[in-house]
Amino acid sequence: PIVVREFDDPEIGPADALIRVEACGVCRSDWHIWQGDLSWVGFAVPTPSVLGHEWAGIVEAVGSDVQNIRPGMRVLTPFHNGCGNCRYCVAGKSNLCDNNGAGMGGFGQLARVATADFNAIPLPEAVSFESGAAMGCRFMTSYHGVADRGEVKGGDWVVVNGCGGIGLSAVQVAAALG
Repeated sequence: PIVVREFDDPEIGPADALIRVEACGVCRSDWHIWQGDLSWVGFAVPTPSVLGHEWAGIVEAVGSDVQNIRPGMRVLTPFHNGCGNCRYCVAGKSNLCDNNGAGMGGFGQLARVATADFNAIPLPEAVSFESGAAMGCRFMTSYHGVADRGEVKGGDWVVVNGCGGIGLSAVQVAAALG
């Protein structure tokens, strides 16, 4: 069962960043994880764990090897943290990363972003933390489905079956594509 409890602050390695979480969505995947029913896709979260994979916040600290992310920056992170070096990450398909790790921890006050130069994405001041959190999961998923897989272009018709978070994001992506 899901419980609320205190955890030690996440420790970061040389390539990681520590983020103060400002916004985190609740995804259907979080429900699947706390129900323990993602084993059918080969994904098991060790317990206890801090859930929450669609989040944004402010960088508190960075590891010694981090070059592009600095304390005080506003960032979001994709729900899948890629290694940045494998054939998939290099090809722009980090969702298929050979060393993929989920960007978990968003339900906590502080969260760790692995390989921060690759997985911490700067969030402009004009974009709210709530919108930034949505970009790392539902908008990224919708964009991939509509633009990459569906190859939707201006003038195309799009049907979206189901308008939860991903469906509504798909409608917005399709509208932005014309």
